[in-house]
Amino acid sequence: MKKLFIIFALVISFLLVLSFRSVEFIGNRETVDSLRKKYAQPISKWPKPTIDKGVNYLEFGLLSEISIYLSVDSNRNRVELGKILFFDPRLSASNEISCANCHKPELHFTDGLDVSLGHKKAKNTRNSPSLENVAFYTSLFWDGRAKTLEEQANGPLSSEIEMHQDMKVLPKKLRKIKGYRKLFKAAFGDEVIDNDRVVKSIADFQRTLISGTSNFDKFLAGEDKALTDQQIVGLNLFRTKARCMNCHFGPLFTDQDFHNLGLSNFSEKNQDLGRYLATKKPEDVGKFKTPSLRNVMKTGPWFHNGSINSMENLMGLYNMGMPFPAFTLAQLDDPLLPKHDKLLRGIRLSSSEINAVIAFLHSLSSPTSKIDIPQLPQ
Repeated sequence: MKKLFIIFALVISFLLVLSFRSVEFIGNRETVDSLRKKYAQPISKWPKPTIDKGVNYLEFGLLSEISIYLSVDSNRNRVELGKILFFDPRLSASNEISCANCHKPELHFTDGLDVSLGHKKAKNTRNSPSLENVAFYTSLFWDGRAKTLEEQANGPLSSEIEMHQDMKVLPKKLRKIKGYRKLFKAAFGDEVIDNDRVVKSIADFQRTLISGTSNFDKFLAGEDKALTDQQIVGLNLFRTKARCMNCHFGPLFTDQDFHNLGLSNFSEKNQDLGRYLATKKPEDVGKFKTPSLRNVMKTGPWFHNGSINSMENLMGLYNMGMPFPAFTLAQLDDPLLPKHDKLLRGIRLSSSEINAVIAFLHSLSSPTSKIDIPQLPQ
């Protein structure tokens, strides 16, 4: 009898643990099932997201295909040339730094550092963003100063702190490499090598860097079991209570806009005024571009300065509404005083809700790009 009582007590304890876990997780099992049923419908019938007034959001969706027709020989040859140039350190003044140094395929075209390292190991001021899906971006760099991929490709090449290349010298340097003459002829019809063709080729290669299929993509395509229960809960929180869709929406999970999160370090030695440096508009001080969340769990550390290396810590900052830097009375009259983004309010998620959102972010991960490192021409 005593043995049966112990067994009965253990069973009851086990059921209570499951019950408490369910309550902590979302409320109860029926709620999880209800959410799964809602999100198993076509996306047009999903619950409407919580969106602040004035935000024109775009619903989630699958990525478009690349816009370059690789069946055309010249296009294919130009992309292949761009790939070779992307991996060639001879494009830098030191012959030691290639584009791939800061944008590694195995790291989803980031470098895993807080800020990138450039010429003579000099530290850059910003984190290297992923190059995946840049073909779909309306502006490039954290401050949006480049409007085309050609502009973007030129930036690191000519930057003193990055590849430190004298762009007047680069074409002459490449012309001395016999193998490049054939590659440029195959891509452009003749052996002329100039800067426009260099950046055009690199830009076209970057246009092919589309992230792979994630579990969330599979879910959107109708695979109901592609997301776990916790990820379903996280998806719902992402769209509602956490208000993430104010800035992270559409197939790219970004509004492609710029926001001040309070991280510009205004008036300090390491201040970064963000988009203001590109526009010179006071209202843009401290604003940085909203990054895509595709593969976000694989592309830390995060933020423009790589200051956060834990997603739990990052979510903690959003939970409290992000930091508000202290200002002196004298600074209050400064026309360049950063203004905190109005969309930032403490989201006040519980620890289990934060874990659910993070679990959902994991569902946006896809396999790394399988790119063979090309043999450099001699």
